[in-house]
Formats: sequence, structure tokens, C-alpha cells
Amino acid sequence: MGDRSEHDVVSFQYTCNGVDGVFKNAVITAISVVELNNEEGAFLASFSLHRSPHGFAAEQLLEGIGDIVVEGDNAVGIEAYGKTSFKFASGTLECLTEKTVKFTAKPTGFGQFRLEFTD
Repeated sequence: MGDRSEHDVVSFQYTCNGVDGVFKNAVITAISVVELNNEEGAFLASFSLHRSPHGFAAEQLLEGIGDIVVEGDNAVGIEAYGKTSFKFASGTLECLTEKTVKFTAKPTGFGQFRLEFTD
């Protein structure tokens, strides 16, 4: 950002596949914006679309924080958690309509992570 050392605002996009529960066989596409101070981050915004063979849902971040996970001298991913809300859902994902859930994301390898939603 140029205002101080170790301060950045980054955006990233990702796509992942659902493997369990209501998201089994769903594809999730998302974009997130995070403000980083050193290795600690605060989500500024995030929006996800969940598409399953017979359903659709739109999800919006309510709050979230994360940390860059470092092993040795290398960043291996981001560990994050917070709350998110499903603003719209239909078909097999209709049970998510206007539902607020907690999320956690943990790195599983370089450029990979496991994302979980809980009530």
C-alpha cells in the first residue's frame, strides 16, 4: 500500500469442489479481499457462488480473520475463520437460504486448503 512496511491489501480468487454434506458435488467459486498487517489479516470482503447439479447459492462474508501460515521461510497458505451468510439459495441448496454459518479454512498443501462450514 505504501503507507507502512508489511501492510498490504490483496485479493484472491479460488474455485473448489464440495466433498461432503449439502455441498457434495458442488463447485464453489469465490473472490476475497484481505488487509494484511505482517502475517495477520482481516477480510474486507468476500463473495462466493455455490453451484451443484440441482442447486445454486450465493454467499457473502459477514466477518473473518486469517493468518499466513509459515513453515521455515515459506508461506504455505492461509488459516482463516469467521462468519458468512447465504443471501440466496435454490434447488438442493435451498436449505441455506438466509442462513448464517461459521467457516474455517486450513491449508492442506501449497495453494490448497480445506474449507468447512458449521452451524
